[in-house]
Amino acid sequence: MASINLIEAFQEFKDAENIDRPTMMKVVEDVFKTLLRKKYGSDENFDVIVNAEKGDLEIIRRRMIVEDGEVMDPLAEIAYSDAIKLEPDFEVGEELYQEVDILDFGRRAILAAKQTLASRIGDLKKNVLVKKYGDRIGEIITAEVYQVWKKEVLLLDEEGNELILPKSEQIPQDYFKKGENIRSVVKKVDMKNNSPVIILSRTSPDFLSKLLEIEVPEIFDGLITIRKIVREPGERAKVAVESFDDRIDPVGACVGMKGSRIHGIVRELKNENIDVINFTNNIQLLIQRSLTPAKISYMEVDNEQKHVDAYLKADQVSLAIGRRGVNIKLACELTGYDIDVYRENEEHEEEFDIDLEEFSDEIEAWIIDEFKRVGCDTARSVLNLTADELERRTDLERETIEDVRKILKEEFDRG
Repeated sequence: MASINLIEAFQEFKDAENIDRPTMMKVVEDVFKTLLRKKYGSDENFDVIVNAEKGDLEIIRRRMIVEDGEVMDPLAEIAYSDAIKLEPDFEVGEELYQEVDILDFGRRAILAAKQTLASRIGDLKKNVLVKKYGDRIGEIITAEVYQVWKKEVLLLDEEGNELILPKSEQIPQDYFKKGENIRSVVKKVDMKNNSPVIILSRTSPDFLSKLLEIEVPEIFDGLITIRKIVREPGERAKVAVESFDDRIDPVGACVGMKGSRIHGIVRELKNENIDVINFTNNIQLLIQRSLTPAKISYMEVDNEQKHVDAYLKADQVSLAIGRRGVNIKLACELTGYDIDVYRENEEHEEEFDIDLEEFSDEIEAWIIDEFKRVGCDTARSVLNLTADELERRTDLERETIEDVRKILKEEFDRG
């Protein structure tokens, strides 16, 4: 058997999971039939026999023995006089099987065959990877951190496949060290320079959904349905759940005894506050629940414009808005309604309030941003707090606070 050192190439095949033996044989056969076509013009009278275990192959040429001078097709026939030179017992009408020495193709052709084979193997491995992770989009996987870069983290799965966790898909408080195992959800499979890139995510609502599925058997069994999840990664999440089994309390089942089920998820999400609420088709009730932990006194709902004016007691407004406006933003996303919150019985006063941005010609932008950071985005919201309170809450100096209050007061005095 004429042997060529293709063991390394075959080994590549064996290492690539899910590349089955018939596929392997077919690819190797195709590569060498291409060689035969280039050398002889046809591969019809050749058999390529592959030994995958040893990494060997042999090529057998089949020709019919004919009388001397009657050779019409040199590829399919051989003259009797030439045949008996190979084996004296041959007779006219018999088929001659002759092994082709692969070295006859020439060194350059053999190298080209190895490169083509390696390329075909690479393509097959890519297809296997795309299919494997294409089928797992939305599923949680565990992978090992291999390299941490500024804009992304490179992870390896159990088979050594490279996975990417971009910075935009990381929770802001995430901190990874090489060698640690982290959980994330498969977001998508991209193609970059003809190579598959597996993108993971820890900020996707799907990640929280799958974590709940793992921790809460009732969700996994389909007794509780997650209707919608909205997240501000690392800050807060709202999960609307419902159950068609009256014996099950969906919120209680998700939270667990003394928060036992939800605590593990909160830790995984770097202390992200998770509000689990009962889903309902009653929009007013859904809005009330979505603004948890704040309590609404009453509301005016415009279903056509999908707009809600919610009125709350003074001490509930900041709870409804939440830190950096996160709570109300998530409530809007969860319900699909634009929600404006007002202090109860002060709606007329609200009409005469002025947004702090209106004072940008007199107050520097970074000062306005500092007031907004503590929930003061209008002139009255600043004036309603004492200078002492503002000094305690913000990082501004007393003199700056007094100057701002003076500018705001003058505006209302002019009014």
